[in-house]
Amino acid sequence: MKNFSIWIVLLLISNQLFAQREVKVHNRDRRKDIELITDSGRIVMRLSDSTPLHRDNFIKLVKQHYYDGILFHRVISKFMIQAGDPKSKLAKKGEELGNGGLPYTIPAEIVPSLFHRKGVLAAARMGDNVNPNRESSASQFYIVQGKTYTPASLDSVETFRLKGYKIPQANREIYQTIGGAPHLDRSYTIFGEVIQGLEIVDKIASTKTSGKEGGDRPLEDIHIVKMRLIRRSYEL
Repeated sequence: MKNFSIWIVLLLISNQLFAQREVKVHNRDRRKDIELITDSGRIVMRLSDSTPLHRDNFIKLVKQHYYDGILFHRVISKFMIQAGDPKSKLAKKGEELGNGGLPYTIPAEIVPSLFHRKGVLAAARMGDNVNPNRESSASQFYIVQGKTYTPASLDSVETFRLKGYKIPQANREIYQTIGGAPHLDRSYTIFGEVIQGLEIVDKIASTKTSGKEGGDRPLEDIHIVKMRLIRRSYEL
């Protein structure tokens, strides 16, 4: 009986994986937005056509309901909120997360015109020391909350974090007024942005966490209840 039960579990897993492989992304899917329902409220995101590999991969995972039930496992106030670790669905309180994911990566699609202003959606990844091509995690993503910068602090970011790269003036103005995370520019793939619900991003980012030593996990779980494609109500 025990062996039979194990066989049933393996069969169910196999069927699930097979079903995931059958999901296709259609042109009509690419003309829709992403609705993200969380414990804290509703966020709507629009994906970028400038990063088609990331766009289509994210749409595929949404259609598979991959993100339903996943936690925002890493939250840093004035920086970003991160999710996408499948291990978080069954994680115990206090368990450090962030190492889970799918068994493939996505080639970097770092587009100079896309920068880390508040509200952008970007792909998490392993560090340059083990990932020199800056390939993205297939499932883990972050949404930037960020902070506002002074001209002097942006000069410092250019010198010490961006190795002399000059942030375009238009981007500098946004970093000074709306805010963001300029030190990440040109290093991570941005593939979308929040078009509704920035106040929910702020709310999630303000939650109390375990701190750096505990992986910055919220002390109270914040779930992605569900994520789905929805019809666009307007064009940007």
